[in-house]
Amino acid sequence: MGQLPASSKAGLSFRVATMRLIVRGYPSELLRTLLLGKVTFKPVPFQQRDAYVLATSDPLGDDLSGYVGVLTPRTLDAEALGVISTPLLHGVETVEHLSEGDVVALNPTGSVRTLYRLASRHNVLFATDRCNSLCLMCSQPPKEGDDSKRVHELLRLIDLIDPNTEELGITGGEPTLLGEGLLHVIRKCAEDLPRTALHVLSNGRLFYYDAYARRLAEIGHPNMMVGIPLYSDVDCHHDYVVQARGAFDETLIGLHNLARFDVAVELRIVVHRLTFSRLGKLADFIFRNLPFAAHVTFMGLEPIGLAIPNLDELWIDPWDYRAELEDAMLRLASYGLKVSIYNHQLCTLPTTLWSYARQSISDWKNEYLPVCNTCQIMPRCGGFFTSSVVRRHSSHIQPIQAIQSHP
Repeated sequence: MGQLPASSKAGLSFRVATMRLIVRGYPSELLRTLLLGKVTFKPVPFQQRDAYVLATSDPLGDDLSGYVGVLTPRTLDAEALGVISTPLLHGVETVEHLSEGDVVALNPTGSVRTLYRLASRHNVLFATDRCNSLCLMCSQPPKEGDDSKRVHELLRLIDLIDPNTEELGITGGEPTLLGEGLLHVIRKCAEDLPRTALHVLSNGRLFYYDAYARRLAEIGHPNMMVGIPLYSDVDCHHDYVVQARGAFDETLIGLHNLARFDVAVELRIVVHRLTFSRLGKLADFIFRNLPFAAHVTFMGLEPIGLAIPNLDELWIDPWDYRAELEDAMLRLASYGLKVSIYNHQLCTLPTTLWSYARQSISDWKNEYLPVCNTCQIMPRCGGFFTSSVVRRHSSHIQPIQAIQSHP
């Protein structure tokens, strides 16, 4: 297996993302364990307060009894803290990024992490930091840790999520490393959020065990898809990208096991220098061997995490693989498969592919360049990862002044 190269190259950013998912404050002595609650800026009836975190500028003037916890930007002295009997974080940097109905976690270390945003289309349940692969471009580098409390926290989070949420993701790390715990989480989603589509991101390797795939199917979630990466039609090429010998075979068997038990699967292909040249052959391989795929998506590289030290090995300007991407996309479409393009800018794509391009980047890390401001199709464009603006992006970005015809 190849060694991870150590090289990176950074550029300049014209702005940073405005969405803050973590802020800090000062915990009171009563904040001794992680607490989860829905944010409210107004008093709620006492009998409902065990689900809520009150955000207030006047903690001494409000009735705080019964709340899970309290957030305030006001810094309190020891005397004031002594009369408050509810776990509290004071001197919080800001609460302006929060909205009524968001869900936050209050940590004894003083951090406030936003776990769910009511107005967002990009909410996820983060299952674990652990992974059994080490993908060269992994955006969330794995690390070992104690997951013993994670399932309990996820189940509590599901209790607090608005049941009208349209879609929810499960990601990591590798969620299947939770084993039985992941099945508990998915079952809870099926029971409490039956109208919420569930999208589970996995490398698929543990579905090699057909009993695990079968038990996932037996949950009977009404609207679930498992998104699994496939980087080549050649086993050693895929295994090199994920840095795990035998991963290709395990993933393919896992995909077929899921299909046997009628679990919908999505194939996710990150396009970079190591994968672009065989996209057409991969398209044919998918049609011949994985025709049951409910969705196939080709994704642009996110230059963050492990992609940073590997950027020189991975980076290719999207403009330079336009032909290969067009060939693969149109082949799969002609075969009758549902296909999409994620994380690409329209000006880097042939117009034949515009109808397949999606605005897929999570809102809290989605940016545009200043040059995009005069583009007539900017509202339809997927934009950039914040990390792309900071580090590397196509040198062919240009505003499109006339709406071009496309399929």
